Amino acid sequence: MNSMAVVRADDASKVKIALYDLVRYANLTFSDQARKLEPTFADNILTHIMKSPLRGCCSSAAIVPLEDQASVAIGRLRKIHPPAHVIIVSPRHEIYHELVNYVDILPEIDVNFEQNFGFEAVRETAKETVGV
Repeated sequence: MNSMAVVRADDASKVKIALYDLVRYANLTFSDQARKLEPTFADNILTHIMKSPLRGCCSSAAIVPLEDQASVAIGRLRKIHPPAHVIIVSPRHEIYHELVNYVDILPEIDVNFEQNFGFEAVRETAKETVGV
């Protein structure tokens, strides 16, 4: 594990789609399973790394260890537009070493990396919004 990605979003489906995007479009390699993270803890991680207050809190979050170096992960992440906020945590951050020990006790997220993954949930949400 060379870095970690913390994914924050408004709902769980956006978190799962963002995780899918990290693999499919950013070509990042997960060194372990993605794990569910408490939204308040994810917000605290972001506050700690950015050293500034948040504009809004998230409702769902995940963390995943990456094989990729933090600089590579950040560069690839900039080229895609996932539907969630993704933070790359590197060993340079103080909180990284705490997260390494903490990640193993978190529950795993079942993420199916199938071609049509997550799009049904997005379509259902769109139907509810439009009122169809």
